[in-house]
Amino acid sequence: MSKKNPITISSWTLGDKCTFEQRCKAAAEAGYDGIGLRAETYVDALNEGLTDKDIIDILNKYNITCTEVEYIVQWCEEPRSYEQKYKEQMCFHMCELFGVKHINTGLMEDYPVDYTAQKLRELCDRAGDLIIALEPMPYSGLPNLDKTWKVLQKADCDNAMMLLDTWHWVRANQPYDLLTKEQAKKVISIQIDDAYERPYADSILRDESMHDRLAPGVGQADTVAFLKMIKEAGIDPKVVGVEVISDNYMSKGIDWVADYTYKNTEKVLKEAWPEILD
Repeated sequence: MSKKNPITISSWTLGDKCTFEQRCKAAAEAGYDGIGLRAETYVDALNEGLTDKDIIDILNKYNITCTEVEYIVQWCEEPRSYEQKYKEQMCFHMCELFGVKHINTGLMEDYPVDYTAQKLRELCDRAGDLIIALEPMPYSGLPNLDKTWKVLQKADCDNAMMLLDTWHWVRANQPYDLLTKEQAKKVISIQIDDAYERPYADSILRDESMHDRLAPGVGQADTVAFLKMIKEAGIDPKVVGVEVISDNYMSKGIDWVADYTYKNTEKVLKEAWPEILD
């Protein structure tokens, strides 16, 4: 277990069909330090009839914390929908409730760097002291490190940083020596997982991302090499998220998923970055 860099089971890893208590119980019994919550899974908990106090009490019951909040999207749209405005405010509230300092953020729509940077500045202003963690994804408007870095540089916001994910890194065909020391200073969090040797076709790549990832260290993405890159770049991730979205795994139940992903996460961390487990 790691208190400084909490090993966190990301929200999607356990899907959206379990209760909040089932999520906490599965994560805690597997050995995780924290759980991730999307705005949707937080609202699901409220719809169970839980209050914020109930949610905190359940976390305390299982000696686990919420360490990852997500996911702001469509922040470049004009006009922004009320749904997205509300979701953004929900993420802000979740950060305050759980003491989380950054929000995982994506952008599916493809806009020019200058326009995206301006919209990022506006989002960062709304976020106040919270950090917006941009996640490059190969099928998105921030498809790789290069464009994401250009947007960050152009926006020039102290509270704009990056979240790097093994699966997205590999599927963007990026080598493990690409990340510079300067860029590394803007990485606040990581997510780890693994991938098959052959990707889905570009036109349906997002389907692979949302249904067919692998646990860290069991595929061909070389999670160990990804972690070594992060370590050698001097990154101190606020969260080590485990985001393994797999229909096959979920068919075995959330207890199996939590246990299997944690055990394999522990294996790759012991090989690549044992100090992070202290």
